[in-house]
Amino acid sequence: MFSRAWLNNLCLVGVIAVVVPMSAAEPPARKPIHEVRASGGMVVSDSEIASRVGRDVLADGGNAVDAAVATAFALAVTWPEAGNIGGGGFMMIHPGTGQTPICIDYRETAPLAATDTMFTKDDSRYKGKAAGVPGTVRGLALAHQKFGKLAWNRVVTPAADLAEQGFIVDAWLAHSTNSILETPDVRESNRYAELRRVYGRADSGVWKVGDTMVLPDLAKTLRAIAADGADAFYEGKIADQFVAQMKRGNGLITKQDLAGYEAKLREPIRGTYREYELFGPPPPSSGGVCVIEAMNMLEPFRLREHPRYGSRNMHLITEVMRRAFCDRARYLADPEFANIPSDLTTKTHAAELADSIDFDRATPSETLAPEIAIAPESTDTTHFSVIDRNGMAVSNTYTLEASWGSRIVVAGAGFVLNNEMGDFNWERGVTTRGGQIGTTANLIEPGKRMLSSQSPFIVTRDGKAFLLTGSPGGRTIINTVLGNLLNVLEFEMTLADAIDAPRMHHQWFPDELRFEGSKSPEHADAIEQLRMKGHTVLHRDRQGSAHSVQVDQATGQFIGVADWRRGGAAIGANSEVVE
Repeated sequence: MFSRAWLNNLCLVGVIAVVVPMSAAEPPARKPIHEVRASGGMVVSDSEIASRVGRDVLADGGNAVDAAVATAFALAVTWPEAGNIGGGGFMMIHPGTGQTPICIDYRETAPLAATDTMFTKDDSRYKGKAAGVPGTVRGLALAHQKFGKLAWNRVVTPAADLAEQGFIVDAWLAHSTNSILETPDVRESNRYAELRRVYGRADSGVWKVGDTMVLPDLAKTLRAIAADGADAFYEGKIADQFVAQMKRGNGLITKQDLAGYEAKLREPIRGTYREYELFGPPPPSSGGVCVIEAMNMLEPFRLREHPRYGSRNMHLITEVMRRAFCDRARYLADPEFANIPSDLTTKTHAAELADSIDFDRATPSETLAPEIAIAPESTDTTHFSVIDRNGMAVSNTYTLEASWGSRIVVAGAGFVLNNEMGDFNWERGVTTRGGQIGTTANLIEPGKRMLSSQSPFIVTRDGKAFLLTGSPGGRTIINTVLGNLLNVLEFEMTLADAIDAPRMHHQWFPDELRFEGSKSPEHADAIEQLRMKGHTVLHRDRQGSAHSVQVDQATGQFIGVADWRRGGAAIGANSEVVE
């Protein structure tokens, strides 16, 4: 479909021209953050190439779902550490003005042979039995079936072309691929021989900016999916390759597991914040519940009347995070296997939780849930946002769990398997101060969807999409999204400033606040006051990667911002860059 010259020109836009090796030790340096404005639609993702693929679908008459599906498949090629067809996720869709958003749940499931004692405490998360039944292909197909406009083949084929014809390696892909290939286990273990073969350079050297990466096995897989739909992945030759890989690596997934997988249409979790409506993914994601619960708690505190990073606001936000994550541990799991209280996202429940906040002292985390025994003690995802000229919007987060998932590539099929079984609670009753959770709701059961922190959000105003946001980052996802929403809706920052602002994270246990700005002199006084209140404040270099889109209420233009913390780009139809 594409010529090699076209692909190379596409991939070189915005890439350093000098060919240099990328160290695996340090991520690429921070790049300036900027807004991209467009009137014809916007795609923001972790890969400039994938964003351009999505933009071209919009330009070809496709809608936001068409562009999202094309972007997702392209990310499976150009961002293999997290873009995937071997994992799963959640897609939030706003069909258009006056219509109700919907969530497509394509979270992975536990194989039918799974048990709640299949892992020991020290089990490796990088082997075959750590993989859950993937949902991405079924989920993207369901989204396209319900809302797509262009032919399925049209939206999948660009990814196959990229894999087959090759694409230029950028700084982030070089760093990511070199990092995984230099991991001692990956270098030495036969378990990861296919990863080395598929993603290693032919001369065994390090990947450099400007190199061309070709993925012929993945291209064949994508062409089969383009021709025959999702069934090609779950019931055909690819399924045979998948199961053969499971047998070689002592995994549990069978053809019955693959054939039986279903993506689900779910009603989003919804809430309000001032004049805005918030829509997030429901369980088995914890993101929608936790973010809206936190926003409900914070709404009455009139945060905007105080400095954004003053000790008063940081203390309140930390205490709210602590309480939302405590409820997450108590209650949240696959709703088909757990009874989840119906009042968690109500203003009443939020008020009851907020009443327990002491303005002068940090609340010790273990006092919030005395019924959960605390035992004595001896992350990687991708988010993208898409909107079309008619206001249809998609906020999508999907993952392999860890960076490069289980590190196992399906032989002959070219894709990386997830290690999502690690998102279940492995040890019944063992909850630790270090962050391990052992509550009953999220224990392993056959066919069950593991709890997720993915938080793709759509914010509407007067029935129209206003803000699309989300992030990678394991449990930090929830608080990254919370911070972005507060920055835009409460503190009225520009989208670029909101994404640029330092992020904070508290997850109940461990009982500590991580803050990107902790080493900055401008925050020194606030941090000292937080410590005097009893908070343990630690540094975090980079948290998340919130590729977001906002609609300018005055002009109707779409504003796209790619997060500086990871690679990627905002690409708009009829766009301009605003520094």
